[in-house]
Amino acid sequence: MVMTARKARASAPLFTQADVEALSERNNEPKWLRESRLAAWELYEGLPMPDKSDEAWRRTDYRAVHWEEAGRFASNGVGTIDDVPPANREPLIGDHQGGTLFFVNGKLVGSEIAPELRKQGIIFTDLVTACREHSDLVRERLMTKAVKPGDGKFAALHAALWTHGVFLYVPRGAAAELPFHVVMVNTHEGATMGHILAALEENAQATMLVDYLSPDLELQSGYIGATELLVGRAATLHYVGLQDWNRKTFEFSHQRAIIERDGNLDWIVGTMGGQFVKLFIEADLVGQGAGARVSGMFFADGTQTFDHDTQQNHNGPLTRSDLLFKGAAKDEARSVWQGMIKSLPQMQKIDGFQASRNLLLSENARMDAIPGLEIEADDVRCTHAATFGTLEEQPVFYLMSRGIPRPEAELMVIEGFFEELLDRVPFERVRERLRAGLEAKIVGTTAR
Repeated sequence: MVMTARKARASAPLFTQADVEALSERNNEPKWLRESRLAAWELYEGLPMPDKSDEAWRRTDYRAVHWEEAGRFASNGVGTIDDVPPANREPLIGDHQGGTLFFVNGKLVGSEIAPELRKQGIIFTDLVTACREHSDLVRERLMTKAVKPGDGKFAALHAALWTHGVFLYVPRGAAAELPFHVVMVNTHEGATMGHILAALEENAQATMLVDYLSPDLELQSGYIGATELLVGRAATLHYVGLQDWNRKTFEFSHQRAIIERDGNLDWIVGTMGGQFVKLFIEADLVGQGAGARVSGMFFADGTQTFDHDTQQNHNGPLTRSDLLFKGAAKDEARSVWQGMIKSLPQMQKIDGFQASRNLLLSENARMDAIPGLEIEADDVRCTHAATFGTLEEQPVFYLMSRGIPRPEAELMVIEGFFEELLDRVPFERVRERLRAGLEAKIVGTTAR
């Protein structure tokens, strides 16, 4: 008998400080960015990996990740525009787009901005280029106001090693009538770290959609991301982020918006893919009269685990927030939603609402919803709700009585459950893609 020692599985990503230095050198980054990366790396090394002793992680287990595969860089520089599916390249509205940025494995493979938007002083470019050519605008905003390296282990890792990203800047009074579209595609195993930084100055307006997707792969992948939405005084941003990773991808992301006085944010989050997703979503209403509507939809099947941690911070008086998450789970999938509405002392006349609606489609699936309030003011209206249900027989029977076969009747009822959120997506072509994705989940053709 020959006995061999089993190789121990890595308990954390396999990056080193040398990776930070090499990445900065390869991108020819300015000194301030290199120093920022190294400071974040020092912070990262001093933080432990999160575990179930942390409140935000105690309902989620990510030990199935193979960091030997998912915790090293993907094949950077490999990929072309042909790797972006045609459906994700078509214009969102009509025949034109305000701007497009396409990334494959962290490599920029296509970019465009409409001349009429450029004439208004609007900047829409990849983040590596922006750090070199628009340092005065990026330096004061990149991970200094919204997502910060100290937000957690993965936030610090991202700050040290983000691989690619987007910078949208809309100056005071400018209005982007055409939408911006970003697509991030991963076709190789390994890790990528994408970053979205959108900054709207006073009275500015913009709409942006970000698609995340990947084809089937045999080995695991990691996505460690960050999204920063900075909405200035009386500015309006419509932001949609839709994720459809393959079943070998593990995502750890921080997303935060800062909304200033009288600013408005309409934020939509869609989670369909990935084997494991841990997503922090936070809206900070920092100016009087600021408002945010946050809409989330997810559908977990197979053995997927989706964990959404949302927070609505009312840090200014007369602010309002409205959050609605709708999700479904089937097979042996698991979902967790944990929400919190917070107000600072003396932040009076605030209006905060959060709701989690959950549809359980099999006996072996599990869904948890934990709403919460932390209110330190006495003249407020803050409420929350969480509901769970199964597929009701009455509407299914009604449709069947009209001659509709049972599978189609069930499909119609489940699609109806999500229709409220689908209607909030401002692009009909995207809504059609989402409906097709939901149908594939419902009839069981997506598990891979």
